[in-house]
Amino acid sequence: MPLLPLHGHDAVRRRLEDAIRRDSLPASLLLQGPPGIGKQRLALWLGQRLLCTGPEPRPCGQCQHCRYAQAGTHPDIHWYFPRPRLKDSDPSPEDVEDDFREAVGERTRTGVYAPPPPEEAILIATIRAMAHAAALAPALGARKVFVLGDADRLVVRDDSEYAAGAFLKLLEEPPKSANIILTSSEPGSLMPTIRSRLVAIRVPPLGAEAVDAVLGEPAMREAVTAAGVPDRAQERRRLAAGAPGSLLGRAEWADALARAQRMLDAADDHDRKTQMRVALGQGAAKARGAFSTSLDALSSLLHERARAALQRGNPAAARAAARALEDVEQAKERASGNVNPQLITSELLRRLEDQLR
Repeated sequence: MPLLPLHGHDAVRRRLEDAIRRDSLPASLLLQGPPGIGKQRLALWLGQRLLCTGPEPRPCGQCQHCRYAQAGTHPDIHWYFPRPRLKDSDPSPEDVEDDFREAVGERTRTGVYAPPPPEEAILIATIRAMAHAAALAPALGARKVFVLGDADRLVVRDDSEYAAGAFLKLLEEPPKSANIILTSSEPGSLMPTIRSRLVAIRVPPLGAEAVDAVLGEPAMREAVTAAGVPDRAQERRRLAAGAPGSLLGRAEWADALARAQRMLDAADDHDRKTQMRVALGQGAAKARGAFSTSLDALSSLLHERARAALQRGNPAAARAAARALEDVEQAKERASGNVNPQLITSELLRRLEDQLR
């Protein structure tokens, strides 16, 4: 079974297409945005576009490179993501590549996949295999494309310094015939030395039409049903909030949406005590990643608020939501550092109160 079709992200795709035509596409990219919006699928689309040799518009979907890319079997598109440790404590690059061929095969057989469990990570062996593959000539096309999904899961336990060092060397001196594309829902968790070597592109949540198209794919519909999401199109669209893949990891995203809704409610209430309680609740999250996901969910809710205001013929409310979105983006930048989430939330709520009053 081939990969699911890519729906939406038209503006980002036009931006990437324009960079390719002008021969100005950066060799190392970071696609960042909320979980479940299809960042890895977008990265794989870019790989297919770079290797396509068919007629315009590209990717043509018909040439040999496109067929292999859509099947997840192109030898020059290397797709890595968090995986469990192999039994061998020091596996060879060949062993790692074999493991990923099997894992990618599993993803393409089902067409969809849930977020990796917390115990899986991008290990030093994966980075070594990636560097080894980058040193080899392309097998079929004019270049190699490396997609590193959930790049923020680069191991931070044993050997983390060695993994980062090997990765930095690859980013600093990539082969001329290679493109490296990282994706992350928590870019602030990436080491600053890694982020500084990447050109970041923000991938926004999907619009309602694209969400419906994704959820309408038979494999996705079946997987979402298996995840326990009600089989009602309107309810699924609401729960997805622009990120249909999040329904496969529904619990985490639902919690984030709930936290984000509490933030909006607190800003709308204009009650300082309520805002303080919400700020303390955000700060109580054990993982900084959970706080970042809350901010992503808040962005999704504000996007929805802006669209709803325009549909009601209320441009003033839509502009207010757009200004609030700018404040959330600034909060995301601060969250990528070491600023206390309680402080960020408290200041953000005050700004949202001013914007949304």
